Parts: sequence; structure tokens; C-alpha cells
Amino acid sequence: MRRPPSNGVAASEGPGGWGLWGVQESRRLCCAGHHRCEQALLQIGINMMALPGGRHLDSITLPGQRLHLMQVDSVQRWMEDLKLMTECECMCVLQAKPISLEEDAQGDLILAGGPGPGDPLQLLLKRGWVISTELRRIGQKLAQDRWARVHSMSVRLTCHARSMVSEYSAVSRNSSKEMGQIEKLLMEKCSELSAVTERCLQVENEHVLKSMKACVSETLSMLGQHFGQLLELALTREVQALVRKIDASDNIYTTESTTGNLFSLTQEGAPLCRIIAKEGGVVALFKICRQDTFRCLYPQALRTLASICCVEEGVHQLEKVDGVLCLADILTDDSHSEATRAEAAAVVAQVTSPHLPVTQHLSSFMESMEEIVTALIKLCQEASSGEVFLLASAALANITFFDTMACEMLLQLNAIRVLLEACSDKQRVDTPYTRDQIVTILANMSVLEQCASDIIQENGVQLIMGMLSEKPRSGTPAEVAACERVQQKAAVTLARLSRDPDVAREAVRLSCMSRLIELCRSPSERNSSDAVLVACLAALRRLAGVCPEGLQDSDFQQLVQPRLVDSFLLCSNMEESFV
Repeated sequence: MRRPPSNGVAASEGPGGWGLWGVQESRRLCCAGHHRCEQALLQIGINMMALPGGRHLDSITLPGQRLHLMQVDSVQRWMEDLKLMTECECMCVLQAKPISLEEDAQGDLILAGGPGPGDPLQLLLKRGWVISTELRRIGQKLAQDRWARVHSMSVRLTCHARSMVSEYSAVSRNSSKEMGQIEKLLMEKCSELSAVTERCLQVENEHVLKSMKACVSETLSMLGQHFGQLLELALTREVQALVRKIDASDNIYTTESTTGNLFSLTQEGAPLCRIIAKEGGVVALFKICRQDTFRCLYPQALRTLASICCVEEGVHQLEKVDGVLCLADILTDDSHSEATRAEAAAVVAQVTSPHLPVTQHLSSFMESMEEIVTALIKLCQEASSGEVFLLASAALANITFFDTMACEMLLQLNAIRVLLEACSDKQRVDTPYTRDQIVTILANMSVLEQCASDIIQENGVQLIMGMLSEKPRSGTPAEVAACERVQQKAAVTLARLSRDPDVAREAVRLSCMSRLIELCRSPSERNSSDAVLVACLAALRRLAGVCPEGLQDSDFQQLVQPRLVDSFLLCSNMEESFV
């Protein structure tokens, strides 16, 4: 988006200042002597060379010629200079205009770049974003009773809506009758909003204005509803065209381009993903993944599928077309590239996400779970990069939430050894996001009795101890949150494993108790996270039950002996000392 200049510049400075000086000086020339006239005119010519109007330098007359014009007729002299001065005057006026502090002052510049001709999708998305933003801002100004702003923004909204309708009609195919009706309703509501807000400017009675405010609010609501319906219809038509193109194409380049366009749409948010799923996008993409001639397009198609499956409609469509079976075939086929199998793992991670309530109804997943889990462990073991390992481990982490039987499968496949060995490989495990997936798997597996012995055998307690000290490198909110999750899940894993006395004694030997106490007492060590605090208190109490001699009296009395909620309140309200 283009922004207006950061501030106005005084007229006496910069190009505009030169133009103003030139105008004032030329007006004084009428009563000046010949020698002053000649010097001043020469100076004006020099100044004009530094101005935007410098492209008209061919029209500048020599000092002697301009003296002759001035002596004949001052009006004619002014007319001669006007050609050169106009652009400078405009610059002065622009510099004198105040820059609005309103955030909505940028609204007119949002579409300065504009979508290219024949690009209806981009046009719809850009205009749609502008109109949505205008609707939100009008609602804000209406709540503040700023009627002048409400009216001016309503007029601007009408212009944007009319532009969207006319521009889309010019580049799209013949619109349907339904779209025509909604377009008509939208423009009627826009006109109605402009008219009623204009009347509100002329009303001074507060009681009347209050009743009119309710009318404006209702009109704005209906306008937003019609706009949403129109935008959804138009986007649905464009998505239908893309899906038909994928279905009908047997050309690899056309299919690649169209799939890329579909992926770009998925990045616009959940509403568009729902439209794509509803209009057969999942079916069309799996059709690509089942044709050997399109093998080079599998990664792109699978990446698009993973994006679509962030919504329930996408997962439902995947289930209908036996998508899980197709994913299992790709993951277990070593002839596919690592990139293809990694993207298939990303789709598995998405459809098994604990945040999607529909995943529990994936009956076909249970049938293929063992071979999928086996393939994912193998992908983790052979991953050539951190990204591939992250996708495979994320899929495994979500599967352990999906069904407890997955943890037993992982135990039989020596997953603990594979994961703990990967932690020492910086090429595969290099970010807190990856360690978050690993510790999630360990935390879910630690509910099994047999897990403790494998953890001790692979020096897993030491690794968990290291995760309690996870620190962000960049300080970005996402990375800080990932580090908090790693600390929390490491403490949970330690608490669960400490049911086994051997694990508890190993944790005490490695000074885990002192680190847990530090996390409880120092808010900065846990980034003031309450979730980390609760998990650390629980782990500390479990270890204290096995080895109470590892605690000082003050720690025992404050962190272990009271109720958990009392210890939590004590630590969460603790002021950290920097002395």
C-alpha cells in the first residue's frame, strides 16, 4: 500500500518554496529598474531548472526578450510566466495541505497499484478487503457519533462498491441473475446509507439523532450482508472455474499454474478454504495425486490440500474421496521424493490436528494408522533437513493425541531412540518448534509404563532437563510461545515419568529439582507463564515425594507442602529481585 508523505513541508523550503519565491518576485518586477529586472528574471530561470516544471525549459525566453514583454504588457508577461509557474503553485498548495491523522485517510490509496487487467480474482480480493475495511471503520465512527466522518466514508464506500461491481463485470463472464439482484440491492443500500448520513449532518436534536443512528446501524448491517453475499458468489464462480480447469487439463504446465492459483487463494483465510472445499477443490487435487503423469506436481497439490484441510469442510471432503488411503500410499512409497512425502506428512498433521473436532470421525485413518506411523518414523530418521523433520514429527505428535494406540505403536518402533538421537543432530532439530513436537510425543508416550525404561536407556532425562532451559533466540512472540510450550511439556513429561523411582532418582541426580525451583520462583525464567508454573509445581511435588532430601525447608514449605493452588498464587504474585 502506498502511504501519503509523513508530514507537510513548509512552503518556504524545497521545490515548493522556490516556486512561491518565483511568483512573489515576478509580481515585484513591475516596479523594478531594468538592471534589477534582468537579474531577477535570470534568477527565476535558474530556480525553475530545479523544479518539476523544468521539463518546460524550452519555453523559457532570454532575459532580454522577457524584458520586452514586460514593458509592453504586464498581463501578457504574467500569462507567459503562468505556463511555468502553474506546476510550482500546485506543489505549494499540496505542501500547505495538512496530512490527516485519521487512520482511514489511507483508504483512497489502498488500490493505487490496482489489479492487472483480466485478473478478476485479485480484483475481488483487493476490492473486498477495501470495502470490508471501510465497513469496519464506518461502524467505529458511528459508535463515536462522528457524523461528518460517517457521511464522507459512506460516500467513499459507495464509490468502492460501484467500482467493484463495474470492474468485475468488465473482466468476468456473464453474471448470473442472482448476482445481478444482489448487486442491485448492494447499490441501493449504499445510496440509502449516503442519503441518511447526509440528513444526520443537518439534525441538531439529540433525541432525533439517536433514533436515526439506529437506522444508520441497520442500513450498515444490511449493506454488509449484501456485500458478503455478492463477494461469496463472485469468489465461488472464480473457484469453480479454477477447479474445472484442473479437472479438464491434461497439460502439466496448465495444471501447475492453476494449482498455484488455488494455493494462493487458500492463503486468504478460512472462508475461501471453505468455498474451495465445497466446490470440489479437494477432489480435483487428489485426482492429481493419483496420476503418475503429474508426479512432479504432487508436492504443490499436497501443500494446497494441507491448507484447505484447516477447515472442517476440507477434512470431510478428504474422507469422502479416501484421501487418507492416498496419503498412506504416498508415505509408504519410497519411489516418491522426500519433498512429496514431507508434504503428505503435512496433510496428515493437518487432518489429525487436535484443534479440529472432526478428526475423531476419520474412520479410514484407523485402518491405515500403523503404516502411516511407521512411514513417519522412517521419514524422521532419514530427514535431510529441519523442515522435513518438523512436518513428520508434527504429524506424529498429532496422531498421539488422536488415539492412545499410536503411542504403543511408537514404543514398538523404537520411536524414543529415533527422536532422542535426532535432538543431537542440529541439521534436523534446530528450532524450538521442532523440540515442541518431540516433547509432545514424549509427554503423550510417558503415560505408558514401559516408556520409563526406554527414556533412561537413551539418556532421555538429561534431554528433558535441557528442555526445561529452552530459550528463544529471536524474541518473536511465536518463538517465545514455542519455548513456553517446550518448558511446560518437559515438566509434564518429567512428572509422569517420575512415577518410576529410577527416573526420579536420575532427575534428582541431574539437578532437575533446582531447575524446577528456579522456574517456579523466577517469572523471567518462564516468561511469566502460568502454564509453565503449574507444570513445574506438579513435577517438583512428584520428585519431592521420592527424594524429599533434595529440597531446602523454605522450598518445601512454600512449593510442596501447601495446596497446589496456594503455591501457585504465591509464585505467580512473586516480585523478582534484581539486586
